[in-house]
Amino acid sequence: MQIPRIIHTVLRDYINLLNEYLPGTVQGVYVHGSIALDAYVENSSDIDFITITSRPYTKEDFATLESIHLKIAEKYPHPEMDGVYIVREDVGKCYKTKEDFTEKYLFYNDGSLHIGDYFNFNPVTWWTFKHKGINIIGPAPNTFELEVDSSELTSYVRKNMNDYWATRIQEASRTIENLCQLPTEQIDTEIEWIVLGLLRQFYTLKESDIISKSAAGEYGLLHMPNVWHPIIREAIHIRKGEKLRRFDSDQERIKSTISFAEELIRYCNVHFSEIEGV
Repeated sequence: MQIPRIIHTVLRDYINLLNEYLPGTVQGVYVHGSIALDAYVENSSDIDFITITSRPYTKEDFATLESIHLKIAEKYPHPEMDGVYIVREDVGKCYKTKEDFTEKYLFYNDGSLHIGDYFNFNPVTWWTFKHKGINIIGPAPNTFELEVDSSELTSYVRKNMNDYWATRIQEASRTIENLCQLPTEQIDTEIEWIVLGLLRQFYTLKESDIISKSAAGEYGLLHMPNVWHPIIREAIHIRKGEKLRRFDSDQERIKSTISFAEELIRYCNVHFSEIEGV
């Protein structure tokens, strides 16, 4: 897979800074997310990374690591980095019960360094890491003793669809008039996030695999009824940064987004419930 040159450049400088200020601690730097899925979109995609270290980074390392990320962000405003620092033994970690929330991790998200529970320890992350992850430095992802089977992946996705997404769509439906008052750019973000996010989950439930947002949109055009094609194409255009619009008003496309989401969740619950043993 050909990684965009800017990604190589950012990560080269990032790794050099880690080796300079935290010498001898970096064992591997891995890329997952849209880059690993060969779906990087300039000025839109992040660099989703997992950095494996020889020892856990702690709050004593916070200022040093924060300085490193600040230097990278100042030199390269885009793409933004988004990832976590772990030791090898943490590879494959998922939050399943309260007992799993015992360790705090340093992670970088939305332009800031944090310490706490890392939100992306889930089967989707580790499936992508194992099957499609890219090692910038360190051993290949498929050399790790990491077990994520397809049933675990689809079980997580369906639960997420009925917890996070169903609640989010219910709230959107309840506050639709408020949503219509948002700036057009923010509405664009919501449409892309909802439509392509749910289509990614639809693909996972149907194919037991992971796909990028853009590819999920194209997949949706092949597998969803024609009535939903306008809002799917709208989301694809937004993802690609294209200004083409298929609706006469923001209200119309917001209502279409909510209706599409409700129908897709309903469809998945009917057709893929056997995956969960329901």
